[in-house]
Parts: sequence; C-alpha cells; structure tokens
Amino acid sequence: MSATDTPPPSGPVDPLNNVPRQGIAVAATPLGASSGFESSLERVAMEMLRQQKSERRWRLFFRLAWLGLVTVVLWAGLAQQGPGTAPSAPHTALVEVRGEIGLEEEANAEDLVGALKLAFEDAGAQAVVLRINSPGGSPVQSGIVNDEIRRLKAKHNKKVYAVVEEMCASGAYYIAVAADEIYVDKASLVGSIGVLMDGFGFTGLMEKLGVERRLLTAGENKGMLDPFSPANAQQTALAKAMIDQIHQQFIDVVRQGRGARLKETPETFSGLFWNGAEAVKLGLVDGVGNLDHVAREVIKAEEIIDYTPRPNVVERLAKRFGAGVGAGAVKALREFPAWR
Repeated sequence: MSATDTPPPSGPVDPLNNVPRQGIAVAATPLGASSGFESSLERVAMEMLRQQKSERRWRLFFRLAWLGLVTVVLWAGLAQQGPGTAPSAPHTALVEVRGEIGLEEEANAEDLVGALKLAFEDAGAQAVVLRINSPGGSPVQSGIVNDEIRRLKAKHNKKVYAVVEEMCASGAYYIAVAADEIYVDKASLVGSIGVLMDGFGFTGLMEKLGVERRLLTAGENKGMLDPFSPANAQQTALAKAMIDQIHQQFIDVVRQGRGARLKETPETFSGLFWNGAEAVKLGLVDGVGNLDHVAREVIKAEEIIDYTPRPNVVERLAKRFGAGVGAGAVKALREFPAWR
C-alpha cells in the first residue's frame, strides 16, 4: 500500500460522501416498539377508567341500600306507634312492666306514664291492666309511675289491675300497689319491700399492690362512700339514715295501697319475698289469675289492646349493631345530594 492510498473507513460511513460519520453512533429503534408502548399506556388508562366506573357503581349501590334501609326502618317505626286516637270498641287496656325499672331501661317512667295516659284516655278502655314481670329497680322511677297511676285513676274514674307473671319485687311491687287489685300465679315471686345501697371496698387490695389513694375534696363528705378510701363510720351512718327514709316511703305507699287487706308481720317489710300463694295469705296480693282471667272474669272485656311502648326497628338495630349503623345511614343521607 502506498503512502498516498487512503485507508478504508473504520467507523460508520456517510453513504453520500463516503466519509466516516462524526459523533456517537445511535442504534436504530424497531418500528413496532413505539406503537407497543402507546398500546400499553392505552390499556392502563382503559383499566383505570373501568375501575373508576366500577367504584362509582358500587358507591351508588351502597348509598341506595342505605337509603332503602332508612326508609324501611322509618316506615316500620311509624307503623309501631301503638293504638291510634280514634274511639275503639270496649276492651281491656294492657301496659306491661318488664325487666329492670330505671331511667335508661325499657321499663322507665316516661314511657310507662305515656302508655298509661293513652290507655286511660281511650273511651273504649274499660279498665287498665299492668302485666308485671320485674325484679324492681329505681325507687324514683317506680314512685313516678305509682303517683301517675293514682292521679289517672281519680281523673278518669277507671280501675287498674296488676297481673304478676314471674316476679313482682321491690320497685315493681311499689308500682303494683297503686292498682285496685293484684293477681298472681301460685309460683310468682312477690315482695322484697326494702331498699339497698351496695358497693365495694378496695383499700386492702390497694395496700397489697402498693397503690396510694390521693383524693382531694371541697366538702368533708364529698368523697362519701368512695370505694378506694377506708370506710367512714359517720358517712356510713348518714347513708343508712338515707335509705331508711326511702324504705319508710316504700312502707307508707304499700300501706296506703293495700289498706286493711295487708296482714302485717315483723317480716312484711324486712325485704323478704314470697311465692304467689303465700302472698295471697299475707294480703300482699288479692288472688290467683292471669291476664285472660282478669280481662274475661273481672273486667268483662275479653278483647285486649296493648298500649305498651315498644322499641321500634331503628332502636333495635341501633342496640344490635351499634352506633355504626346509624352513622352509616346519616352519612349516606348527607351525601345523597352529591351523587354523581
């Protein structure tokens, strides 16, 4: 090879000028790669749109379901409001006292008094029957119902009968003695005319655990009966005097309600209870009989209309499923105008 010969290009050659290309060599891109990438993006976008549509459909479904549930329970609640105000045929009016008597219990003074008013005001109600199955409870709630029964009896000139099923004890008997007559089953439990106040004392346990109680009060008796403090004889005496006063109120109500029928013994007001047959002998009740017997044989009105306030479907669902049900329904209703 002569010195004048030009060596062949060792890099890329420009086909037009037959000279090497300058710069960095770039590999050629296959024609199908770009279109494949765009197709993948399109599939991702379509999948996202499909998921969004699906989520909107499910969201709409659940909101409609909540709305349907709210509609059903409201309708059911309205349907369970009890007897109407229109005049009714002659009948026996029934109000039930079931379970513990207390402000937050099913047997509470507000509901019972409301039911009693409806029963007394119904011209078709020949008499009112209290069907009782309760161990008692709050003396305050029981006293309110007792007072209202006596007031309504005087106002409407209607008789009231109490019919005991399993139990009529303590506060339940406090209510029952407002009735003109009390009927029981032979095996019913009746009585427990007394008052109690209970609690616990943890001072011994705290001492073993090395726990110190630090209680600050303004008023020497503000921490009265505190279970984490040692018992105080003076405060215990004060508490005992208070429940003795409530007990005496109970005794007075029983004497007023039963009158000469009551055959008092040293145990009558001791807190003991008796079966139905024995209660008849002691004058605590008047006789043996159930609801049908009293309606048919005593009141002479066999048809029975129940005025008892019942928890509606909304309340039952709230108790069964908790506050989440109500919260979900409220949220669904709140979001209803924003459906899209």
